[in-house]
Amino acid sequence: MLSKEKHKLLLDGTVIPAHPLALDAGRKLDEDRQRLLTRYYIAAGAGGIAVGVHSTQFAIRDPGINLYEPVLRLAADEIDQADIGRPFLKVAGICGDTRQAVKEAEIARSCGYDMGLLSMGGLPELTEEQLLERTRVVAETIPVFGFYLQPSVGGRIFSYDFWTEFIAIPNVLAIKVAAFNRYQTLDVMRAACFDRSGKKIALYTGNDDNIIADLLTDYRFEVDGHTVARHFVGGLLGQWAVGTHAAVRLLDEIRSCRESGFHNAGQLLARGVQLTDVNAAVFDPAHQFHGCIPGIHEVLRREGLMAGIWCLDPKETLSDGQDTELDRIFAAYPDLLDVAFVQAFLKTDKHG
Repeated sequence: MLSKEKHKLLLDGTVIPAHPLALDAGRKLDEDRQRLLTRYYIAAGAGGIAVGVHSTQFAIRDPGINLYEPVLRLAADEIDQADIGRPFLKVAGICGDTRQAVKEAEIARSCGYDMGLLSMGGLPELTEEQLLERTRVVAETIPVFGFYLQPSVGGRIFSYDFWTEFIAIPNVLAIKVAAFNRYQTLDVMRAACFDRSGKKIALYTGNDDNIIADLLTDYRFEVDGHTVARHFVGGLLGQWAVGTHAAVRLLDEIRSCRESGFHNAGQLLARGVQLTDVNAAVFDPAHQFHGCIPGIHEVLRREGLMAGIWCLDPKETLSDGQDTELDRIFAAYPDLLDVAFVQAFLKTDKHG
C-alpha cells in the first residue's frame, strides 16, 4: 500500500519521467551513468521515476540480458542514498502474461517500489476480460498504475467498458493514458467521471504529443443529474525523460493557470505547440517512432548525461534526418530541454 503522503502526491499530480537505460559502447549497463540519470531526475524536482518501462527498453527482460532487476535496484538505491526529504514515487514497469507480470511485481516490491505500471501490450491473444483478471491478480501484489499504450508501439485499443471495469479494480490507483488519440483518451476520462467505486483514481497523461493541452483540459459529464469533472493531474512521460526541470516548472505554471481561472492559458497552449515540436524531433513519428529511444539518448548525450546513444538492439538508431531535427530543436528550445540546468547540475553533482 502507498503511504498517505505518497498517495496524496499521486492524486495531486507530479512529474514522473520514464527512465532511460545507459549503456556503454559494448552495450553493457553503464552503472555510473545510470545512477547519474536518476540523480538528475531527483535534482530536477521530479516527483518520481518509472523504471523498466518502454524508455528503459523492454529487452532488459530477455534471457542473456537480464537487466530488469539490476536497473530497478540501481534506481532505488540512488533514491535511498539521496535522502530526498519529500515524497518520491518509485514506479516499476510490468509486462508479460500473468505469470511474468506477477513475478515482475514481486521483484518490484522486493526492490521497494511503490507501484507497478502495468502494460497491456504484447498480449493480443487475451480478451479484455482476461486482461482485467490479470490486472486483479497483479494488484494483489503491488498497487497498479494502468497503462493505455498506443498501438503503433505495441499497445492496443480498448473499449469504454474495459476502462469502467479496470478503474473499479481494488488497488488500481492511477492510469497513464498514452493512446496518442483524443477519442481513446476520452474513453478513459469518461470512465473516470462515471466511476462509482468510491475511490478517486489519479489520471496521468502519457500523450507525449499533447502534453500541455491534456493538462489544461477539463472533462465534464452529467452523472445522475450532477456535473462531474476530471482532468489529468500530472504526467508519466518518455518526453519528460529530457527537459525534466522545465517540465516541473511547467506543471507548476499549469496549476497556477487553473487556480486563476485559466489566466494565460493561451500562452501555455502556444508553448504546448513548441513542446510537441520538440517531441516530434525526439520521438521520431515521421518514421513510425523508430528513433524514439535513440532520440531521448541523443538529447541526454549532447547534454553530457549519457556517453552514447547505444541501445540493446544494434538496429535501434536515429532515423535519417533525425539528427538534423534535433539540431533544430536544440537551437530553438534550449529551455525546454534543460540545457542550462543540466550544465549547472553536472558542475555541482557530488558524485560527478
